[in-house]
Amino acid sequence: MSESIEMLTKKISILLFIEFIFISTLTGCGAYYSSRFPKIGLASVRDQEVINEREIIKTPLAQDIKKNLQEDSSFIINEPIGNITLSQTLASVLMNNPQLSVFSKEIRAREAEIIQAGLLPNPELHFDSEDLANDQLLQFGDGPQIISSLSQVILLGGKRMKRVIAANLTRDLATWDYEVQRMNVLTQASKNFTAMLNAQEKLDLVKQLMQLAEQVVYVVSKRVERGKTSPVEETKARVALSSVRITLIHATQDFNASKKRLAALWGSTDPKFERIIGQFGKIAPIPSLEQLTQLIHQNPDLARWATELTQRKAIVDLEKSEAIPDITVSIGDILYPTPGQGMSRNVHGLAAGISVPLTIFDRNQGNILAAYHRLAKAEDAQYAARVQIVSDLSTAYQQLASARAEAIILNTQTVPGAQSAFDAATRGFSLGKFDFLSVLNAQQTLFDSKAQYLQALTEYHQSVAEVERLIGDRLEAAMNLGG
Repeated sequence: MSESIEMLTKKISILLFIEFIFISTLTGCGAYYSSRFPKIGLASVRDQEVINEREIIKTPLAQDIKKNLQEDSSFIINEPIGNITLSQTLASVLMNNPQLSVFSKEIRAREAEIIQAGLLPNPELHFDSEDLANDQLLQFGDGPQIISSLSQVILLGGKRMKRVIAANLTRDLATWDYEVQRMNVLTQASKNFTAMLNAQEKLDLVKQLMQLAEQVVYVVSKRVERGKTSPVEETKARVALSSVRITLIHATQDFNASKKRLAALWGSTDPKFERIIGQFGKIAPIPSLEQLTQLIHQNPDLARWATELTQRKAIVDLEKSEAIPDITVSIGDILYPTPGQGMSRNVHGLAAGISVPLTIFDRNQGNILAAYHRLAKAEDAQYAARVQIVSDLSTAYQQLASARAEAIILNTQTVPGAQSAFDAATRGFSLGKFDFLSVLNAQQTLFDSKAQYLQALTEYHQSVAEVERLIGDRLEAAMNLGG
């Protein structure tokens, strides 16, 4: 019995060796494919930087932001504290945004699918026996026969390479999805940062208004004590002061809410920072709409469709190759019993076979046709995406130009005029030339004009962020383009 087991083990080892040589000859070495596979290891839950930046950063705006963050040695990775800048805000968002973490995990999953796509089918080991329990046949070969063989499916039509190519392109689409989401998050971070600047400046404005209202109440009360003003004026001043206090409460609530909205982008529910620092009043020239339109090809929502079309074509090629039938080859050993000679004297024979499916009914025609339709669908979707982006850019540009013009007028004409009127009314009231109602009207006008200016600045900076999102680059990049 031990001799028979030993012979069976040797036989299987020989068959495996023969099979390996046979398969290697037919399919070629797999080192070419394995050298192209990414190395995937354990990844941190909050680490988006593990992904290959060469493959992910495709948008110039994202490259510029990334470069600025690397040059700024003070950018924050963990929970920001104190006063923070836009650069520090974007750094925290890039490193800790929960939505980006989700997309980075999908990229790793697609990389694992590339590995799976390049694997060979597993060989199969078969054991068969014929003429069992037949003790009537006593001639050579008439007893029980034991057949052991290995079979291997041979992929034809370049299926393996086409699967790897399609899987690589599918992974590239995931990197584009990551890039789109990253641009969306960075744009939203810039908008939320601007909105918080607005709330912060408005809170400071209301505090200044509070001080003015308190000074007015003090001046009016002194005039009432000297008998130069009716006590009714003092009542009006205190009512105005109460109204400003209510406005201060609302401004404080808006500031705290905007702080939480900004912190939520880096996954924080309890922000630790106090204020933000930014050049809110800076207004720069803007390029023409024609110049901006020349850069929309950098928009990741549009740029991704080049990869999408390539992937769809790769799937068409893959489905065509699936129509080519694969063959199954086998090689094995047949054990012929020799009556009366013992197991060690049994005779062995070589068995080989090949099987080919007959493509009579299923030629994968349905999947091929579906792949062609999806390719046509992608071409239409690419055109629709371009039209939509051009339309969105036109709308955002009009909002940008309008907000910029409004901010300039308010800053150069309206606010200085309101400030001058308020100063004149205050001096006139102290000298008894104007009544208190004139002071209240001038004060309200000054507050409204400054608040309107802050709102115009907010719309301007948010429109800049939206336009840069649509062109995938800074506005300065379009200034020197012909238009």
